[in-house]
Amino acid sequence: MAAAIRAAHRDTDDTVFGSADARLAPHIYTDREIADLLAAAHRLQPPLRGATYETLFGLLAATGLRVSEAVHLCNSDVDLNCGLLTVRETKFAKSRQVPVHPTTLEALRRYRMRRDGEVMTGGESPFFVGTRGRRRGCTLSTRQVDRVFQKLREELAWTNRGGHATPRIHDLRHTFVVHRLLLWQTLGIDVDQRMLALSTYVGHAHVTDTYWYLSAVPELMAVAAERFEPMIEGPEVEHV
Repeated sequence: MAAAIRAAHRDTDDTVFGSADARLAPHIYTDREIADLLAAAHRLQPPLRGATYETLFGLLAATGLRVSEAVHLCNSDVDLNCGLLTVRETKFAKSRQVPVHPTTLEALRRYRMRRDGEVMTGGESPFFVGTRGRRRGCTLSTRQVDRVFQKLREELAWTNRGGHATPRIHDLRHTFVVHRLLLWQTLGIDVDQRMLALSTYVGHAHVTDTYWYLSAVPELMAVAAERFEPMIEGPEVEHV
């Protein structure tokens, strides 16, 4: 069976799973690792800084947003009544709307209430704000966010399970996609029928970018195997 799957994988056109490029396998965070990250962020000082990074990292894990997309959200982009984020002019110069889960929505509401108690904001002000010095009330930079993440990563001392030198903040995005695909597999949902919707939700330029996970992430190899099962279990034909 394993040999047949490998053979089918080799003989399949690149358009099925996406091109076989040099991308390295990501670190897929466990629920425990994500919970520990949010707890460590919550402890940052001053308290508004802790609330900012706890909510930001939680949003990345819950929606698969790119870091740049999250830090550039304005107040007017976050509809807390409808539970909808508007992500504008993203990596591929496209905009999209991202629905959020009620628990994520509640976390965003709590953060806004706390932030508004300390920082003056308006409709076009950043949703996530800097809290210290000249950056107080201003947009967070991706470099700044990455520095905070690196500090917390060192504190948490995770064991790296990806192909990069260390677990990265961008791996929260990869983790969201992988967890969604694994959930669909558990629920018996046809992955192919949902793949385009998932690709649109996370803002991939091509659906093949989403299929890439099936061949690149060990946790999803069972899903890939299921997709080839009908091909493998057909009647054997003797070739002469």
